[in-house]
Amino acid sequence: MGETVGRTVEKVRALVGWVGAGRRLTQTGRVTLADARALVEALDTGDRMDPVIGDRTFKTKSSEELYHLTLLVEWAKAARLLRVAGGRLLPVKKNARLLDHPDELRGALFAALPRIGPAVTASGWLESLFSHEYERGLHALLQRLHTATAPVPLGDLYEVAWEAVSPLYVLDDLSPDRLGHLRTANDHDVRRVLKALASLGAVHLTEHTAELTAGGHIETARMRGEPEPGDAVMQILVELTDVDDPRVWRQLLVPASIRLDRLHSVIQDAMGWQNCHMHAFTIDGVQYGRPDGELGFRDERTATLAALLEPGAHFLYTYDFGDSWEHLITVEEFQTASAGLHYPHCVGGAGTCPPEDCGGAPGYSDLKLILADPAHEEHHAMLVWLGLRSAAEFAPDRFTPDEANARLLRLTAP
Repeated sequence: MGETVGRTVEKVRALVGWVGAGRRLTQTGRVTLADARALVEALDTGDRMDPVIGDRTFKTKSSEELYHLTLLVEWAKAARLLRVAGGRLLPVKKNARLLDHPDELRGALFAALPRIGPAVTASGWLESLFSHEYERGLHALLQRLHTATAPVPLGDLYEVAWEAVSPLYVLDDLSPDRLGHLRTANDHDVRRVLKALASLGAVHLTEHTAELTAGGHIETARMRGEPEPGDAVMQILVELTDVDDPRVWRQLLVPASIRLDRLHSVIQDAMGWQNCHMHAFTIDGVQYGRPDGELGFRDERTATLAALLEPGAHFLYTYDFGDSWEHLITVEEFQTASAGLHYPHCVGGAGTCPPEDCGGAPGYSDLKLILADPAHEEHHAMLVWLGLRSAAEFAPDRFTPDEANARLLRLTAP
């Protein structure tokens, strides 16, 4: 990955070496206190055994109290380098080769990040919202860092994490003090995540900013399902059928290996839909969608675009079985992914996405006529329904690829 191997990689290698053929765990599945004492010193974890605060010594009673050691062990388990069986900590033999390939080992540890939330955000004086929505917050942080062209102020990252997790909770009734404590706890856990990324060599962290390293960008792109430079990508044309004046279409670059469930999310964001209704793909007479016993769809999660289609092929994507918005999709050509370009990517398009629940293509046509006629009896009602002050705010021909790409960049990892 190009940079100096992170401290965590070396410590994980040392940890797995120390485990050897296996080590006994406590009844609660923790490293024994005797082994913990040895590991803290051998691995230089940064934990303090029997910390002295003032004139008092606080005896360490369990390895669970040792944050850095616990994180290291849980990280190695999440990366499938270690496992627990029969009350013992054991190496995973089939993955032992990673220990001799530092870059691959770092990639495995990075890929394990979404699975180590409880260890990274181990509760302290106040649990954060981030700790409860760790994976969502992690992906928001990585997305912000991945799309940045300069070091990102830590304050911006704290805000990104808060905006990612807080809408899931009702916080209106909290006092300012309580809300402030929650924000502080959230910021604390974000710093812990950034320090973990820095220890992996994936982030360059300073007192005030954070920035993904080149290796961090590669691993984040991989986690997001983006192709690596040289990988196959497809250029597809997505056109809303039966809608004209103006036409509504998007030209997209997507990984050739993209699953259909992921392509659904891409089309939603590229077009501007709200993902409020059911959908299905129809390819060579076969319908793919979310598994549903009544509809009989094939599972869209098991099908990839490249495995089903070749250049020149056409297929349908239907959104909202009531309004029946049909999108004709044409596979235009295969390309190779370019360095520095985020995928999926919108390269062109035209036309604003129609409003949800407006009655499909016929209803949208009527809506445009009503808004164009101030004397129409439904003109005011349609303005109210759309939340517009005047018909001048309705611009069916308004679209820029930048708008679509901003939404596509916010797509969470598949």
